[in-house]
This record gives sequence, C-alpha cells and structure tokens, in this order.
Amino acid sequence: MGRFYITTPIYYANDAPHVGSAYTTVNADALARWHRLAGDEVKFLTGTDEHGQKMADAAAKNGFSPQEWTDQVSKRFQEAWTALNISNDDFIRTTEPRHYKTVQRFLSVIYENGFIYKDVYSGLYCVSCEDYYTLEASDEGTCPIHHSQLTNMEEENWFFRLSAFEDRLLDFYAQNPGFVTPETKRNEAYSFIKSGLKDISITRTSINWGVPVPWDPKHVFYVWYDALINYLTAIGYGQENDEVATWWPHSNHLIGKEILRFHGVWWPAMCMAAGLDPVHHVHVNGWLLVGGEKLGKTMAAEGAVRLSDIEPIGLTKEFGVDPLRYYLLRETALGNDGEFSHEGITARYNTDLANSLGNLVARVSAVVGSKCAGQGPPPQSDSTLRLSAMASVENAAEAWENFAPQRALEATWELISATNSYLELNAPWKMESGLEVDNVMGDALEAIRIVAILISPAMPSVSEEIWRRIGLSGSPATAPYSQSATWGLYPGGSKVEKGEPLFPRIKSDE
Repeated sequence: MGRFYITTPIYYANDAPHVGSAYTTVNADALARWHRLAGDEVKFLTGTDEHGQKMADAAAKNGFSPQEWTDQVSKRFQEAWTALNISNDDFIRTTEPRHYKTVQRFLSVIYENGFIYKDVYSGLYCVSCEDYYTLEASDEGTCPIHHSQLTNMEEENWFFRLSAFEDRLLDFYAQNPGFVTPETKRNEAYSFIKSGLKDISITRTSINWGVPVPWDPKHVFYVWYDALINYLTAIGYGQENDEVATWWPHSNHLIGKEILRFHGVWWPAMCMAAGLDPVHHVHVNGWLLVGGEKLGKTMAAEGAVRLSDIEPIGLTKEFGVDPLRYYLLRETALGNDGEFSHEGITARYNTDLANSLGNLVARVSAVVGSKCAGQGPPPQSDSTLRLSAMASVENAAEAWENFAPQRALEATWELISATNSYLELNAPWKMESGLEVDNVMGDALEAIRIVAILISPAMPSVSEEIWRRIGLSGSPATAPYSQSATWGLYPGGSKVEKGEPLFPRIKSDE
C-alpha cells in the first residue's frame, strides 16, 4: 500500500463556482478515488483562497465585509462539491486560524534563513490575477489573461530572494524530469527559470485583508504566497499534528496552466528556502473554453454566457451528477484545453452512456430475465472476453497512475464495446435457454462487473447501481482493484434486476 496526497488549487472566493473549477476538482476526485481503489492511503484537499485586493473589492461592491463575503462564497463552493459527489478529506479556507499559524511559521523560517528582505516595488499590476507583469510580459500594458488595463503600483514591500534559487531550481528540474507534467509544461517552467529569475515581492501595505507579517505588522503577505502554503497547512506544518513527513513525499498538485509559474517556480524555491523538499509532482491541466475563450466568472459577468449554463449545481440537475462527471473526465485529455458546451455533454451522454453502457446493462439484464430465470450465470474461465477485460484493466490502471483519466475511460469503454460485440456475435436472445446461453450471459455479466469497478472513480453512483442490478452486495470500490477486477469472480445464482434505463436519452434541440 502506498500513499497519495492530491490537491486542487484553492479557488478564489470572489464569486460563485463555475464548471471550469469543477473540471479540475472532478479530475482530482477521480484520481483520489482511483488511488483508494488501488489500495493506497489517500489524502485529498481542496478549498478556497480568501485574501487579497480582489476579494476586498468584491466584498465592498456587494455591501459586505471581506469575512462576511468569503463566508458566503466559500459555502457555495462546498455546496457545489457536495452536489458533484466530491470525496475530499479536507476543505481548507485561508481565513482559518490554522492557516494563519502555518503561513507565519513557514515564512518566518524563510526570513530567519536570510531569504527575505525589504525594498520598494514599482511596476505593473493586475488586480484580477493578483500578479505583477513586466511591460514585455504584458499585452501592450494590458493583462494577457484578463485583457484589462494594468495599473502602476509603487510601495514598500518585503521581497523573497527568488534569484538565489535559479541554479538550484535548474538542477532540481534536471534531476526530476517528471516534476511537472505534461512535458510541454515542464519545458515551459524550465525555460522561464533559465531565462533568469528576479526577486519577488511577497507583502503589501496598501491593503490589510491578509495574513499579518509577524516581524513587521504593518505588512500583510501577498495573497499568492499565503495561498501556496495551504498545502502544508492541511498536513500540520509547524503544528503539534505535523504530518509533513507522512504526506509531503507523496504530494501531487493538480493546477490550471495559468498558475504554472507560481507552482513550478515560486513554490519549489520557497520550499527550498524553508529547508523543505519541493512538492513531489505538479500536473498542469488546460482550460475549458467557450467559443475559444477561457471559461470563467468574468464571462458570465460580461454577458458572454449565462451563469446558469456554467454553474455546477445547475448542470448536475440538467444532466445528472455522474454524466457531468463523465463528460468532464472523458471529453478532454488532462493537460489540453477543451471546449465546453451543452451540445457536447448531450452528444457524449447519448453516445457513450445511453447507447453504449446503458444499453449493455439493459440488454444483458433483459436476456438474463427471459432466458436464465433472472439468475445470473457464472462466467467461463476461458471466455474470449477474458483477454479484453484484462487488457482494459491493465490499460486503465496505467492511465490513472499517469494522470490520464480520459485514457483510462477510453480503455474501459473498449471493454464495453467488446462485450456489446460479443453479444451481437452470439445473439443469446435467439438461443434456447440452457448451457450455451448461460455461458454467454455469465461472460457478459462478468465483463459488466469489471466495468463497474473501472468506472467507479468517474461515476461512483452509477457504478454502485450497476453493481446492485447485477445482484452483487457491498460496493465495487470495497476491495483493491488488483484483487477484485480479475476475471472469474462473478458468482452464479445472483438475482439480476432490469430496472429503469440508467441513462434515458436526451432529445436534441435540433
């Protein structure tokens, strides 16, 4: 048994969650569920980032104090993740006392180690990004991500000596080629480091909504440096319940590509400065796009999309929880940009779920009902489906281990397709009741049993329902897949239930 510590970015609590943040969270949840299914000890963390100028501005705009505003918005994220059946072990808020303690302790260590100093900062700043830009890195004075005008800022700050870690970071990347994945993003971070690192501002005096700097109370820590440390807060860094040694060597950050610089450069340097090894692995996912534009809260605010069209709870009510989860996992490789649309969900739902998986379960249960008196026969040990099943298990496991849920589900659907083809070839509905039809249906039920195990990280509720319908007790995720997803374990004599369609087809608007 191994360990697996998976984190999402903590989401900025300036407005309601949208399906773009759900995309990352569902992928992290599926990876956590897979590792539990593999028998690993798992810790899964998500949460909300609640400090900074943008937060204070959003609160004032809506007539609340920053704390009142973040209390409301953070609750909406928690409700959205509950609706999506997210299995996080912890939900962190950066306004919690435990986080204040960890941030102050961690950055005090860096200060005591001589890597933080005071100076005056002057430069271009994007409130939406909570980030500084050089003129060269900007889009002629506008933010390259939000397309808003950058503002000139000048204030006294405390700085982190990022430049002192340029060579160490280059060595670290060379010695740990899998530190950032996919490789294109690893190369992007490496090139950024190689181009030369400048020291970075880590505090503010122009705002007070943040974690106070313990050695200079006039300053608060810049929101990004406070936020990054949440991954250590959750495992008790500097506290009595310190579990850093237990979890940090097995840590995996799942992040959006727009925050690669923070997680792939700033963060490992900060860890080095504090005498801590960097995070074990950073996997970078792309964006969900609508009409070629990054999906985000600003799109709804600007009228580019209706908020109801990208709000997770509304989408679960329209399409179902597991179908939405499946679409987010299957439609786009984790690392690429993907196009989000209601038409895309509908097409994937009807093709993969209704026509393929749902139809397979329905036809097998119907034939077992009519030809086998509703009792599921055992599978054949030498079935031609056995090799297909074993290949799907092996390929799916490899994909999950390599942060590739899309490939894992493709491998699973290969078994579904092989089983449907097996039924078409043998046409058990045309056979007389007896050994021959029992053999075919036993094989099909065993394939469905293995499919139920393989889809459990993606569609946990559907998986449980299929498991129940084919007459099995317990759960498809109870035992490690290496024990349960082997051919030949479906018990003969189980009562098979047909039930209502798992995925009633969605009618197109066309």
